[in-house]
Amino acid sequence: MIIINLQAMIFAKQVEWKRHITLKEVADATGISRMTLHRMVKNPTYNACTEHLGKLCTYFSCDISALIRWQPDHPVRQIFAA
Repeated sequence: MIIINLQAMIFAKQVEWKRHITLKEVADATGISRMTLHRMVKNPTYNACTEHLGKLCTYFSCDISALIRWQPDHPVRQIFAA
């Protein structure tokens, strides 16, 4: 599954920029609705579209790998041939 690290990214930028960042501020700057951003924060597995991810990367001046991470749903079984 893909995990969106939006809350962690907001916190990191608050520290870097030395000021509070609200979801409204991110929404106004990116054009992504505040409710959609709220859903991403509350549900890190939210199915975000690539357009929104691109806008967030632009806003935070980051690479996509800083914003999302992959975590396997289930452990992968390895089958070895004899």
